[in-house]
Amino acid sequence: MSWVSFTALFFATWWVVLFAVLPFSVRTQDDDHDVTLGTVPSAPRGPHMLRAVIRTTIATAILMGIFYGLTHGLGYSLSDIPHIVPDFGQTPAK
Repeated sequence: MSWVSFTALFFATWWVVLFAVLPFSVRTQDDDHDVTLGTVPSAPRGPHMLRAVIRTTIATAILMGIFYGLTHGLGYSLSDIPHIVPDFGQTPAK
């Protein structure tokens, strides 16, 4: 895999992980019992994007490290995925 492909995969994975990490440890205005006039009570209390970006980058780096280890270290590829799970529909040979 070239570095361009790896970077593209990292970027796509980063966005998916961002939306998974975004709601973690968010305090709402309703949690603090201090709702600003004109906002909904479920609005976040203060900025939290920097923490989300840092967590996302760390989680994506770990995932991509695992992917790199599987592909380059163990020699697996994306075409090996159907062969990892055994086919239980076949009868064993006698």
